[in-house]
Amino acid sequence: MATAGPMAIPTDADILTLTQWLSPAYPVGGFAYSHGLEAAIEAGRINTATDTQAWIADVLEFGSGWIDAVFLVAGYKADDPEQLAATDAAARAFCASSERLKETDLLGQAFGEITSVVWGADLSGLSYPVAVGRAARLQALPLPLTTQMFLQAFLSNLVACATRLVPLGQTDAQRIIRDLTPLCSRIAQAAQQAGLEDLASTGFLSDIASMQHETQYSRIFRT
Repeated sequence: MATAGPMAIPTDADILTLTQWLSPAYPVGGFAYSHGLEAAIEAGRINTATDTQAWIADVLEFGSGWIDAVFLVAGYKADDPEQLAATDAAARAFCASSERLKETDLLGQAFGEITSVVWGADLSGLSYPVAVGRAARLQALPLPLTTQMFLQAFLSNLVACATRLVPLGQTDAQRIIRDLTPLCSRIAQAAQQAGLEDLASTGFLSDIASMQHETQYSRIFRT
């Protein structure tokens, strides 16, 4: 098993494994979740590429992006089943709405099932960020890179949702991903040194949007 300490420079195999896990092609159904973005767009809070970038940046830095990064790191560093279970329970408790809880639960379930079958890792019953962190440790993948790529995959999924719903052109969508990727790196770096006592969120509008989505009359995404 990998240790939670400093890791060597990532190998090509490490990078390709993470690329596979966090690709839209990995069968977790991440494309089905808008993370409340659909409700925010319908409410008129997001109308342009500039609005989209600002909203997603706030979710990453001050909302569930930061929270999930910390839980991924904690899941990676958990040294025994009891610590892992406590981390997972905390991750579920930090979901601000039933839709957020459903999202992390179903994504974690799908990720755990396919990764357990292909890589032989026991990931049953874990929320999504904790499952990714645990899987990365079991496969001795570098924690900083895992966290960065997890956040960029989250970013890319939100941009893909906005591309359909705002709508955004492909050029604007790729610019947003390019411009916010450095933010993913900074958040991932900060999360390496953070503990669960450092968890906080001020992404209130995003949380409220996820609650409003639950009763939205017409919708494309599950959350």
